[in-house]
Amino acid sequence: MNVLFLCTGSSCRSIFAETIFNHLAPKGWHAMSAGSKSTGQVHPRMLALLEREGIATEGLYSKSWDSLPTTPDIVITICSNAAGETCPTYLGPVVRTHWGVDDPAKATGTEEEINAAFTHAYRTLREGTETFLGL
Repeated sequence: MNVLFLCTGSSCRSIFAETIFNHLAPKGWHAMSAGSKSTGQVHPRMLALLEREGIATEGLYSKSWDSLPTTPDIVITICSNAAGETCPTYLGPVVRTHWGVDDPAKATGTEEEINAAFTHAYRTLREGTETFLGL
């Protein structure tokens, strides 16, 4: 079963979700991430947080939905409509759902506030993944 986590920039949230999912998923399940307008960069704070959590980060990169390695069976969009963000729509014949997660890459404020935004996104995506896999 292939799961695609889709957002706009593919620099943080979708890669967070891909990595968390693959870390927790049973054999036969695989996640990938992509963006409709890939930035081509991976956010360093996200990588540092994953490493602190003991999750491998080797080989992670920002990907475009134009170059998916396989066709997904399930697409989970993870944009935050509350932030006025336009969420991409995957038009293939797949099961779709949406997890609204604010983009920590756009967080402003003190170092503590920015780090808190990354931690919140991580926890939200981890809890969502654990719930999904528990179904």
